[in-house]
Amino acid sequence: MSEQQLIKEILSGNTNAFKILVDRHQGMVFRTAMGFVHSKEDAEDITQEVFIQAFRSLSAFQEKSEFSTWLYRITVNTSINFVNRNKLRRLLIDTGENLKALLNISSDEKNAHQRLESDERNKMVRNAIDNLPEKQRTAFVLSKYDDLSQREIADIMKISEGAVEQLLQRAKANLQKKLSRLQ
Repeated sequence: MSEQQLIKEILSGNTNAFKILVDRHQGMVFRTAMGFVHSKEDAEDITQEVFIQAFRSLSAFQEKSEFSTWLYRITVNTSINFVNRNKLRRLLIDTGENLKALLNISSDEKNAHQRLESDERNKMVRNAIDNLPEKQRTAFVLSKYDDLSQREIADIMKISEGAVEQLLQRAKANLQKKLSRLQ
């Protein structure tokens, strides 16, 4: 069944058709959310919220773009809003995890030290991505986490392909600058 047919079914009250739509797009929504929040639990919450929003506003979908493009926009906006609302919470969780890791150093201190360094490096990479300007971060996440083409990203972000290319170049340059301190 095509997405247009599914949407018509959903709007006429067939909730089973919405389940089919969710099954088709759940992986994409989850991957995109993970690119923003780096936490399985938070990405699952965002995924659920995205589909609730999509269901509630499905009647406003005008089919000017693909359904997946519309859903990506909802996912990106929901993810960014989540990140902005939870910055302090994330800082406290990260600090707690660092403290816990330090207190749980095993007798194999070299292995624990390597694990701690690896965790710290991963955290720095996530932090560098999180601190990119919003448009750069959005383009980067859609490109690297979802492997979307510049054309698809342009449609989702409602900008030109050239603008997407510039955003990706700037994001890569910013990440290289921020992460060069790791070496």
